[in-house]
Amino acid sequence: MQGSILWADDEIDLLKPHIMFLEQKGYQVKTVKSGSDAIDLCRDEDFDIIFLDENMPGVSGLDALSKIKELKPRIPVVMITKSEEEHIMEEAIGSKISDYLIKPVNPNQILLSIKKNLDSSKLVSQKTTIAYQQDFRQLGMLLNSRLQTDEWIELFTKLVYWDLELEKSRDSGMRQILEMQRKEANQLFCRYVEDNYEEWLRGSDDAPDMIHNLIKDKIADKIGKEKITVLVIDNLRYDQWKILEPEFSKFFKVDREEVVFSILPTATHYARNAFFAGLMPSEIEKRFPNLWKNEDDEGGKNMHEAEFLEANLKRLGKQVKWSYNKITNLDAGKKLNDQFSKLKENDVNFIVYNFVDMLSHARTEMEMIKELAADEAAYRSLTLSWFQHSPLIEIVKKISDSGMKLIITTDHGTVKVTNPIRIIGEKSTNTNLRYKVGRGLSYNEKEVYVVRNPQDAFLPKQKMSAEFVFAGDEDFFVYPNNYNQFVNYYQNTFQHGGVSMDEMMIPYVELIKK
Repeated sequence: MQGSILWADDEIDLLKPHIMFLEQKGYQVKTVKSGSDAIDLCRDEDFDIIFLDENMPGVSGLDALSKIKELKPRIPVVMITKSEEEHIMEEAIGSKISDYLIKPVNPNQILLSIKKNLDSSKLVSQKTTIAYQQDFRQLGMLLNSRLQTDEWIELFTKLVYWDLELEKSRDSGMRQILEMQRKEANQLFCRYVEDNYEEWLRGSDDAPDMIHNLIKDKIADKIGKEKITVLVIDNLRYDQWKILEPEFSKFFKVDREEVVFSILPTATHYARNAFFAGLMPSEIEKRFPNLWKNEDDEGGKNMHEAEFLEANLKRLGKQVKWSYNKITNLDAGKKLNDQFSKLKENDVNFIVYNFVDMLSHARTEMEMIKELAADEAAYRSLTLSWFQHSPLIEIVKKISDSGMKLIITTDHGTVKVTNPIRIIGEKSTNTNLRYKVGRGLSYNEKEVYVVRNPQDAFLPKQKMSAEFVFAGDEDFFVYPNNYNQFVNYYQNTFQHGGVSMDEMMIPYVELIKK
């Protein structure tokens, strides 16, 4: 049996050909001639879908609809009516109908409505699986070729697209194949970065747009010509942006969307300071020796973003009214929302919103968050839920109402780490699981990307003979002491600082009011 149907219509006898058609297709159809009978039958039996005539004597279709929704809120109800009056349609839609058909209806219309409401997820799943199977070969051919930066971006966005599409699919086999393809791509990407990263920083032709140049190359020309808010959502992966995009589209339309590159280490201390300063870390250290802090210095490492931004804007000749706000908790978000009227007076506003970064750290430290965000799909879902209930959504709406352009970006993404690799270092070595900086580090060179001279990667020189060592793909560093304890604690957590597509390839999006 395909499914059970309840059809309520005071002229049901005239619809026998339709009912026979559905029964031939394998559906079980029960019929009643009034709204009250439909309500009574819903009390006693379960149905997969209900067809309801709007204009029945006694209890009307609309009245029956509200009662049925009280009894069985999840059953899809299709309203059928002779009337095309707008207020009836609006009332029916407001009562959460699943479809709306105008008489006379033919059997194929009824069948299409059934399939749309009962079988759509299965049909979409089948179509998605077939489409990915077709694209799988093309993606494989890309991976076997010598990709340039723009081709890596194209490949990455396609893999994210299929990740999100197959998430809706019931085909676990296809998801496993995609995961294998993503892993292969990530391993090849790590080699590509290792071979090219330092050349990018020296201005090679294949260099991508990078975070330290975003204000100069993409934002500065707009400042003074239109009012702008730049929203830096810390730790926002590209796939998380694609999940949030429908929420932003309620208030904005996307004018421009790109994938740009973070810098190494893909950590807030380096990447976000570079974004605001418009300089690489070694250049920041040189220009601001009293503000830049190295790994072993005491105090917060991102306490001077406003000063770096101010100097950057002056260097770019932007004598404008601007603001900088960093939101690290719910109260700060509410306060900024309450004081939004002040932001409207500025030419450009920069807002750092820290929730996604805090979420990744909380997932490592709190067992409950680990359960809620067990994988990438759950991690994305938690990000979406946060946004829908945060003060940020109200701020975004006010930005739209004010007519300002909204620019969204981030400092780096994260990667779910699964594979421990051993490293040995001095006690003063930094604690990040995806990169290490220090002297006398011991590791397997085949497993890591090493920058022996930090200046070659525009990184601040630490102590004599200090080097930077980066983990790639899904690897994370573990010391031999208490090895098993640390592996159990950090395995399958989201980390950043190293080399992977999800950490380095980040969203840059310009939105304008609808």
